[in-house]
Amino acid sequence: MSKLPRVAVLGATGAVGQEFIRLFEERDFQFASLKLLASARSAGKKIMVKGKEYTVEEAKPESFEDIDIALFAGGSISKTLAPEAAKRGAVVIDNSSTFRMDPEVPLVIPEINPEDIAWHKGIIANPNCSTIIMLMALKPIYDISRIKRIIVSTYQAVSGAGKDGIDELLDEAAAIAKGESYTPKILPSASLPKHYQIAYNVIPQIDVFLDNDYTKEEMKMVNETHKIFHDDTIAITPTAVRVPVIRSHAESIYIETEDHLTTDQVKKAIEGFKGAVLVDDIKNMIYPMPLDTSNKTDVAVGRIRKDLYGENGINLWACGDQIRKGAALNALQIAEYMIQHDMIQ
Repeated sequence: MSKLPRVAVLGATGAVGQEFIRLFEERDFQFASLKLLASARSAGKKIMVKGKEYTVEEAKPESFEDIDIALFAGGSISKTLAPEAAKRGAVVIDNSSTFRMDPEVPLVIPEINPEDIAWHKGIIANPNCSTIIMLMALKPIYDISRIKRIIVSTYQAVSGAGKDGIDELLDEAAAIAKGESYTPKILPSASLPKHYQIAYNVIPQIDVFLDNDYTKEEMKMVNETHKIFHDDTIAITPTAVRVPVIRSHAESIYIETEDHLTTDQVKKAIEGFKGAVLVDDIKNMIYPMPLDTSNKTDVAVGRIRKDLYGENGINLWACGDQIRKGAALNALQIAEYMIQHDMIQ
């Protein structure tokens, strides 16, 4: 691409939108022009981006005229505005769940399936944060032996529920420290009729339960993994849990591979995979933790060990920042890939 892209960020005032802006600076992401979009409530706010002040505008269909790349931070508005942006010639990279399982829309993690970008029709979907973190840990293993089975339990930070989730954890902890009562209003989901305390607790529900007794969040990991790996034969059993952590998700993952692999083979594969980092020195009590992976780019993988009973079973532990690699960074990497490969007209 001979010219720099004209970029729009939808949801610029939210957590993922703000992460986009931080990443523009960190990665020196170049653009010819930038438009910051949000709801009417946020319109008029001033935001500094790479040393220049921008005024947030209300997002409307016509906002995407003369835009090359539209980075959508997520939310229900994607269903309405993503097709409108694509109709006007923009390539939409969307963080919502709206288009992920649409067969016409690529679902992309750039380190894993960048070739899928080529068949987009104006919209590219960003996977769920938990899926991204898991697959960044598993793809280097899958590359040396196909994975037949995955059993995964996620330990997801409250920031996954937005600013309200963070505020609820902090307010509850403060109230408990003072001996005061606090009525939860947000978790497991603000839209549900019942809410539970998250401070000093864990909640084994993220999103709503489906007819198969798995939650919507859990089934995202199943369906998205099949689509990204182009392999719907993998047996996947997920359990998604909300924990009293501010930022960065953790996952305990058990896999069964087609071939017998040693832990050294697995560690070497992870060490050589861009976007994953091996953090595995149990003699010195070094392993991935949410505190250490918050605001970091890579997904950390450790506690790699053979299963006690299954010959081809391997257990591992992964942590990654769900706002960064699990959302904004992954989307921006898709945009960077498209620019580098002259995929934007």
